[in-house]
Amino acid sequence: MRPSRSHSDVTSAVPPDVVARHGLTQEEYGQILAHLGRAPNLTELGMFSVMWSEHCSYKSSRVHLKRFPTEGERVVQGPGENAGAVEIGDGLSAVFKMESHNHPSFIEPFQGAATGVGGILRDIFTMGARPVALLDSLRFGDPDVPADRHRLEGAVSGIAWYGNCVGVPTVGGELVCHEMYARNPLVNVFCLGLARTGRLLRGAAKGVGNPVLYIGAKTGRDGIHGATMASDSFDDAAEQKRPNVQVGDPFLEKLLLEACLEFLELDLLAGIQDLGAGGLTSASCEMASRAGTGIELELADMPRREPRMTPYELMLSESQERMLLVANAGREARVIEICGKWGVDAAVIGRVTDDGTVRIREEGRVAAEIPVRALTDDCPRYERPAAPPAWQDMLQSFAADSLPDVTDAGDVLLRLLASPAIAGKRYLWRQYDHMVGINTLVRPGSDAAVVRVKGTNRALAMTTDGNGRYCLLNPYMGGMLAVAEAARNVVCAGARPIGVTDCLNFGNPERPDVMWQLTMAIEGIADACRAFGVPVVSGNVSLYNETGGLSIYPTPVIGMVGLIEPADLVMTQWFQRAGDRIILLGETGDDLGGTEYLNVVHHRELGAPPWLTLETEKAVQECVLRLAAERRVRSAHDCSDGGLAVAVAECCFGPSAGEGRPVGATIQIDAKKLRLDAALFGESPSRVVLSVAPDHAARVLAVAEECGVPAEDVGCVGGEDLVIRVRGRAGGLSGESDREDAAVHVPVATLFETWSRSLERKLGAGRA
Repeated sequence: MRPSRSHSDVTSAVPPDVVARHGLTQEEYGQILAHLGRAPNLTELGMFSVMWSEHCSYKSSRVHLKRFPTEGERVVQGPGENAGAVEIGDGLSAVFKMESHNHPSFIEPFQGAATGVGGILRDIFTMGARPVALLDSLRFGDPDVPADRHRLEGAVSGIAWYGNCVGVPTVGGELVCHEMYARNPLVNVFCLGLARTGRLLRGAAKGVGNPVLYIGAKTGRDGIHGATMASDSFDDAAEQKRPNVQVGDPFLEKLLLEACLEFLELDLLAGIQDLGAGGLTSASCEMASRAGTGIELELADMPRREPRMTPYELMLSESQERMLLVANAGREARVIEICGKWGVDAAVIGRVTDDGTVRIREEGRVAAEIPVRALTDDCPRYERPAAPPAWQDMLQSFAADSLPDVTDAGDVLLRLLASPAIAGKRYLWRQYDHMVGINTLVRPGSDAAVVRVKGTNRALAMTTDGNGRYCLLNPYMGGMLAVAEAARNVVCAGARPIGVTDCLNFGNPERPDVMWQLTMAIEGIADACRAFGVPVVSGNVSLYNETGGLSIYPTPVIGMVGLIEPADLVMTQWFQRAGDRIILLGETGDDLGGTEYLNVVHHRELGAPPWLTLETEKAVQECVLRLAAERRVRSAHDCSDGGLAVAVAECCFGPSAGEGRPVGATIQIDAKKLRLDAALFGESPSRVVLSVAPDHAARVLAVAEECGVPAEDVGCVGGEDLVIRVRGRAGGLSGESDREDAAVHVPVATLFETWSRSLERKLGAGRA
């Protein structure tokens, strides 16, 4: 160690502008001096920079994340590892996580999104699980704007390219387009894998004296300070940060995946960690921290693809497709042999020590020497000021009664079906191979994707959900609604929710209003998960999604996994047979605030979002699961964006109806003195549209009554039109049976054409 110096001697050792360029404050630099008792050299400063970045340390959110419920009877691994795991029976666990790659996807959409897929795949197989499914949750700007269209198409192409090449199906996801995401798009990627419960691997540097190995791609200069970039706001020069974006190689990732799973089968490893954000620095420090050990590395032995790379560059590079392993003593030669078989570079670059220090050498010379705890456990923790913005009450005080009611509900329905948030996404999904591995039971487009668990009679449903507009208006309620919709989606697939992962996408946490949004959303998510008995087992926080002082809408995204047992209980959202009865579970209220209807028709994003009662939501979900177990339901679809009218229209569009042709429906509802727009397009939660065989309708209504759930037989599947009659509406007629008095009477083929082609027309405009 270098001799200690006084604080006055060392503050000038690293100029303030260099400290600032590393994303550190002068106060944080003072803490570094206290930890080391001396000035850091440039390599050490870089290591502190990435480990103390928001992206790696969660220094603004960690104290609040403790509110999440993380334990449960199925939980095998909770937060703190590369991914979470829940037990699903037959000695197997579902291993899953969601991560963000937001900042890189703005700068370089294709590689930013592609390497996001690569990173989340490594998080899963690092745990010893074979990835079986990918989902994505995307937020981009207006597809009518060429730059926004370019970013969206680039990101989708990157996701498709990487997943397809590796051979993991992308089975679903969601897309929202809004101008607030134009300069800060969100690319959140979810991955689920399967592993034997007793054979999960952890990212811990266990076993003093055990060899440390580097395997995978050679290290280059790409991605240096990627984690620091992801922890900063953008300005007009953001696109100049392209060198901070990593470059992916999915073919090498596939080889790396197979090699790592072979290590597991042969019990060769004591620990394993992906070299993701923060590169070798993050992997080495986190592994040592989890095990309470130290680690010593020799950089001269690292495979590299560029000459004369400095220790600073080697420690901070975020080149993709790399792993750090701790092999069991004496097994390193076998690890290297297996890597050779798969064509993967491998080298012993260090060993586990017992002194709690991460020590970096280059040709024997010490290049960095830092206590592990200083980089991990003792990094800064902030309880930042939080307060609602001055305009919050104004947003919520808006009353929809001040706007005119619907006069042409059919036209409004067509406009909603053309909105990118609701329109069919087949134009994007068809780029994905969603059947590779032949485990996909429900393809993209239904409420939740479903994959079978081979060798068992079980299946897993999964979804991603979130609504930034709800969270803008009421972040606590928005957080709860995201969990409720995700749970409702997997329930509508016939699955019982068993675990949650999340991606919390927010603006600059140094702003009290953003910090208030974050803390309130966390509270809402925590309360909903606790009420539903679903633990949060993994997740990610992405802050500083802000450009030029303008933040994104607060956007927590929930990834939910559910278990279907037995697998043949799986359901989809699409009507199956003409003549089936349509039953609506739940009640429609006066919930127009924050709706897609207000946004599309009235260009307003105001009001109180739909109000969720957790007890009601639980009752509806239990009712659906009970009916599914009794095999009383042919289809189930939740009401969400666009309300009841959109939900019923979407039920008509399924591939199961008439071999791909849409099928019609006729329903009649009681508005109970609501406005017509609220009855048709309000987004009251805790509602599900069921279709059932006629001889099961009475039993379905009886079960709903036993569960304490309002239910009504509202109509019938069949015909070529969607007909919706509304009786008892405020200021309306009773709704006779003729065409003129139906609130909606539109050929389903017209609705389907609008819904299925709208996004394609927008994105295809750039190629015309």
